[in-house]
Amino acid sequence: MIRNLTLAAALLAPVSVAAQDLPTAPYLPLDMAQTAARTALEACAAEGHNVSVAIVARSGETKVLLRADNAGPHTVGSSTGKAFTSASMGRDTAGLAGFIGENPTNEGLRDMDGRLVIQAGGLPIRIGGALVGGVGVGGAPSGDIDATCARAGLVEIGAE
Repeated sequence: MIRNLTLAAALLAPVSVAAQDLPTAPYLPLDMAQTAARTALEACAAEGHNVSVAIVARSGETKVLLRADNAGPHTVGSSTGKAFTSASMGRDTAGLAGFIGENPTNEGLRDMDGRLVIQAGGLPIRIGGALVGGVGVGGAPSGDIDATCARAGLVEIGAE
């Protein structure tokens, strides 16, 4: 019995040391997500647009959601869906819309997940080359303006 316990302890000891040495996955810290969202909201407000801004983690879970005073009720779902789509697909939503439009065989991507919003205004968030989340803006008069505001948030936190 003691021999078995000694053998088990000897075999398990290196595993616990090795587990401590494993690198942690990159992630988007909450303070950076809040800064990016606030900056994107302020960029649109400076142009007179009442929008909502969502930041999601790589997992697609919402980290931050800001809604400007007088932003339309649809803007919350739009911004969240754009952020989710960018985090999930790892690309900007305008580019994804173009990709689908130019390749009808990929039309099924639109129906892959009910949370996807494939319209301009969503950008992936990369830090140090790693995909860590997505930002989505909804409510400006065009998706291009939404994307410009989202990009301001990324620039503010030094994301790619």
